[in-house]
Amino acid sequence: MPRKAKINRKTKETDISLELNLDGRGVYNIKTPIPFLDHMLSLFARHGLFDLKVKAKGDIDIDYHHTVEDTGICLGDAVKKALGNKKGIKRYGSAAVPMDEAIASVSIDISDRPYLAYKVILPKKAKIKDFDADLAEDFFQAFANRSGMTLHINVPYGRNIHHMIEAIFKAFGRALSEAASINPKIKGIMSTKGKL
Repeated sequence: MPRKAKINRKTKETDISLELNLDGRGVYNIKTPIPFLDHMLSLFARHGLFDLKVKAKGDIDIDYHHTVEDTGICLGDAVKKALGNKKGIKRYGSAAVPMDEAIASVSIDISDRPYLAYKVILPKKAKIKDFDADLAEDFFQAFANRSGMTLHINVPYGRNIHHMIEAIFKAFGRALSEAASINPKIKGIMSTKGKL
């Protein structure tokens, strides 16, 4: 059964359509009004081997927050929907990705218990061009809340802010790919409770 999802979300602040295939090949088509977000979502799809289409509009004349957060909401909804009954998935996944002088580790539990631990120390008012780097945390908080996942993100060191955030998104893709993958030895749900 294909593990795919289509999400459409329209508010007074944003209008987002998103398509996801968990069992893809890393093909992506990302069009938001925020070039850095496009770049990060492309990295996530490629390194997780997810097929991902995103088309977003937002009130970026105010700031980027609504568009970034709502894209996280849509991705979280899509992953939850595509996972379906979660039978046979590994449930846990983790990855550490170096990006030159920076390294990021991401650990995921597809638990239906949303939680974000985000241990990333950035300089105050850190920006990548006109993108506020702390918006990455808002993206992952929205994703965790909507997907129902426990998500731990750590960047113990790094100098270049772009490298730090890029390493996070690459590690996120790889960790989610592992956690969402099917293991034929797993019968039912990976839990002694029989339910996630």
